[in-house]
Amino acid sequence: MKVEQKTWAAAEGWRSTGEGSVGAGAHLVLLFGATARMRDPSAFRQVRAWYPEALIVGCSTAGEICGTKVCDDSLVSTAVRFERTHVRLARAQVDSMDQSHAAGASLAKELPPQGLSYVLILSDGLKVNGTELVRGLRGNLPDSVVVTGGLAGDGPDFQHTLVCANDLPAEGQLAAVGFYGEQLHIGYGSLGGWDAFGPERLITRSKSNVLYELDGRSALELYKQYLGEHAAGLPATALRFPLALRSEQEGSSSLVRTVLSIDEQAQSMTFAGDVPEGTYARLMKANFDSLIDGAAGAARAGLERLGSFKPDLAVLISCVGRKLVLKQRVEEEVESVREVLGPDPVLTGFYSYGEISPNGGANRCELHNQTMTITAFSES
Repeated sequence: MKVEQKTWAAAEGWRSTGEGSVGAGAHLVLLFGATARMRDPSAFRQVRAWYPEALIVGCSTAGEICGTKVCDDSLVSTAVRFERTHVRLARAQVDSMDQSHAAGASLAKELPPQGLSYVLILSDGLKVNGTELVRGLRGNLPDSVVVTGGLAGDGPDFQHTLVCANDLPAEGQLAAVGFYGEQLHIGYGSLGGWDAFGPERLITRSKSNVLYELDGRSALELYKQYLGEHAAGLPATALRFPLALRSEQEGSSSLVRTVLSIDEQAQSMTFAGDVPEGTYARLMKANFDSLIDGAAGAARAGLERLGSFKPDLAVLISCVGRKLVLKQRVEEEVESVREVLGPDPVLTGFYSYGEISPNGGANRCELHNQTMTITAFSES
């Protein structure tokens, strides 16, 4: 596997960031950038000119990751040439969240199962219920196939997200890349690092990813009480205070959910994934050191799953909420990943509206919020 990386910034235009030499022989290009930059068709056309035969996929972000740098209003292009691995694209289009499950199923069915070992999924971040998307994928892929990825971002604005599926980036789009071949090795990890506070409350009324009541009271009213002065900045300030969900079902594990929007009239809150009735919810707040330790822990989990294979590339997908909380310390979580993975792998990725990764030791993927999710790639 060979990897090369280029970045674009307004002050200096495009520049190469390393020694890689993939050139026109690239098989796959990951393109991440600010919404305004991804919307400009010249960006995609330039990348296509460099890599005429490559499959180009990517999305808009809430921050771009290149090495140990976290940038805004930039573009990061990471081109990969495989030795013994093949890639195939599936794409889908949605207009509303109720199409999420069908979109996931459609993407999975477009990828032939023979030889499929891994799927990278990039999805619109505002028109998709990530929980239903993942269910659609899981229900139509072989159990052995690992799935990771994330939901596109739009900075802290939550207005428009774009996905590139080998064509000009567009809203409402989803791209799934299937990786084929026995010589590809994938390591993955996903950890948070938030601290719970306040009482645990029962979700007494919800529908899919819309929350109405906790303990029989207005969820939005309760949430505002806890946020205090931060309530005036909803929904953006909700990124600093996600919800931890706990089910009493045997074998279930906790998940974290982030608010996407609020409805004052309905007194409801819409989340990136499902918030099922009968689940217990508890507010969370940031612990700076724990967030950074969580990123390092995700990297260690990825290395452990690779075993003796050394990663050539790592895709980092972290949550916009972590970025808003960490502020000027945000690069520390990326630096902690570098310390674990070592100096050799190329690091790319983005800040997202949701992360997709297996939860714990099983291959069964889930939608996460407020995590750092890392996927490390090696080819033998």
